[in-house]
Amino acid sequence: MSRETRIFLALGDHVDHAAVRAALPAGSRTQVATLAEAAGRMQSLLGTTPFDMVVIGCSDNDDGALDAVASAASRRPDAPVVVLYEGSPNGFMEAAFEAGAEDLITLPQDPEQVSFALAKVMARRRGSGSASAAPMITIIGPKGGTGKTLTACNLAVALAKRRARPIVLDLDLQFGDVGLALGLRPERTIYDLATSAGSLDGDKVDTFVSAHESGAMALIAPIRPDHAGAITTGFLHELFAILRARYDFVIVDTPPAFSPEVIAAVDESSHLCVVGMLDALSLKNTKIGFETLAQMGRDPADATLVLNRADTSIGITNADVERLLGRLPDILVPSDVAIPKAITHGRPIVEAEPRSGAARAFMQLADLFVGGGLAAVNAPDEPAPAERRSLLRKAG
Repeated sequence: MSRETRIFLALGDHVDHAAVRAALPAGSRTQVATLAEAAGRMQSLLGTTPFDMVVIGCSDNDDGALDAVASAASRRPDAPVVVLYEGSPNGFMEAAFEAGAEDLITLPQDPEQVSFALAKVMARRRGSGSASAAPMITIIGPKGGTGKTLTACNLAVALAKRRARPIVLDLDLQFGDVGLALGLRPERTIYDLATSAGSLDGDKVDTFVSAHESGAMALIAPIRPDHAGAITTGFLHELFAILRARYDFVIVDTPPAFSPEVIAAVDESSHLCVVGMLDALSLKNTKIGFETLAQMGRDPADATLVLNRADTSIGITNADVERLLGRLPDILVPSDVAIPKAITHGRPIVEAEPRSGAARAFMQLADLFVGGGLAAVNAPDEPAPAERRSLLRKAG
């Protein structure tokens, strides 16, 4: 951190004030208030001073910490809010992140480690707001068995074939199959990364990812369902930023539910890809998924819609799809008997049968991202959804 860093510090009565102060970067300009003051009149305390960071020092015996976090996050969205928490954060951590905290760092620990963690928060905030952050594409679908993992893995390998450097993050934390679909041995998983000692950084993350022969990388899901609880949303927020700084594309595979980790991924994604199938049950759940995205503040019209097994003769037409979902699909992936065979051998269809209709569909999906055919979600200069789908239909 620079010597010019300005920090607003709110201290609770029951936290070690000396320990908190010792953890702040040397030479930083610090304005100090009590936690009670900060919770009650944060707006007047922050004023218009250009603070680089708001630090809340508290323990489990301090009231008003969450109010201070929420107030600071809403009053000054330009400054990351970090909680230095003394004691066990169980039960408090999730609430702090929901209130708007950028990070939570537990005390006591070495002041140099805390100072380094604060510096990373600042670097992450600067990076997340820059145009250099890589696209993050979250693959979602409320119904299981629609081909989310198939889409995520084939998209990653297709992007690698286009000379990009993608990584797949398997967020199906209980039953993830990215490793199986890519033929990768689960020697190290996201659970191993989350439970490893020390702070999180790019070099460390690289030692836990697995390399596919295509050049795509993967961070594999835990091998045991009971390991899922070790991956917190706070950890994921930090991980997302690191991956977006080190890869060309971050592709997130998700379970068929809007769980906390999926919501965290949706919130931070630049692009959403909704995967369904051409049958009544899947389309019904896809519609519910779109409605849920709207409730989360994301425009469903901005999401890319992929339908697998789209040539199945079950009496549902494109007109039926448009009437039910209010839009046409962007990518139609035809059925292919080679797909389950390729999955069995741990080979994406874009490698196993590159001339198949399914492989061509996934390559087309990759080309939308590589060629800039899809703008970031909610980007102001994005083509209207109807215009974009018209262009996609002509391209296909």
